[in-house]
Amino acid sequence: MNGSDKRAPLTDEEQKVFQELYQTHHRRVYSTCLRMTRDISEAEDLTQEIFVHLFRALGSFRGESAFTTWLHRLTVNHVLMHFRKRKVRAARPTEDGELSLHSLAANHDHNRMNIVDRILLSEVIAKLPDGYREAFVLHDIDGFEHKEIAEIRGRTEGTSKSQLHKARRMLRSLITQPARDHVALDSVLA
Repeated sequence: MNGSDKRAPLTDEEQKVFQELYQTHHRRVYSTCLRMTRDISEAEDLTQEIFVHLFRALGSFRGESAFTTWLHRLTVNHVLMHFRKRKVRAARPTEDGELSLHSLAANHDHNRMNIVDRILLSEVIAKLPDGYREAFVLHDIDGFEHKEIAEIRGRTEGTSKSQLHKARRMLRSLITQPARDHVALDSVLA
C-alpha cells in the first residue's frame, strides 16, 4: 500500500455525517439485498460491505441523479458482483474441464423456478388496486419509508400504512387462491 492509499482519520463531524447517512439509508439497502439474495445473513453481510464501499466511493457521486438512485444502483451492482463471484466459485469444472451434470441441472432448475415465481408474483401484484399496488411497490420493493411515500403520493402516512397492510393481505389471498382453484379444476376434469 502506497502513501496515497492511506486516509486521514475522520473528523467527528465526518463521522456524524456518515452515521446519519447510514441511519437514513440502511433499511433501504438491506431490503434490496434481502430481496435479491433471499437470505437474511447474506443480506446483512452485503449491507455492511456496501456501506464500507459507499464510504470509499462517496467522492464519485456526481449529483447527476438523486443520491438514493445512485445508492440503489451501487447496491444492485454490488449484489450482482457478489453473485458473479459466488457463481464462479460454485461452478468448478471437473478434472477434464467440464461442469458436472448435477451442477448444471441444479442451476437450470433454480433459474427456471425463479423466473416462474417472478412472473406469477408480477401477475398477482398487477391484480391489486392502484393505491394498494403503489403502496406495496414503493414500500416493500423500492424500500421507501411511509413518510416518503406520503410525500410522493400526496397522501398521509396513515393512508400509506393502511394501503400497505391491505395490499399484503390481498396478496396473501391472491397467492393462496390459485392453489385452491387448481385443485377444484382438477377434480372437475377428472
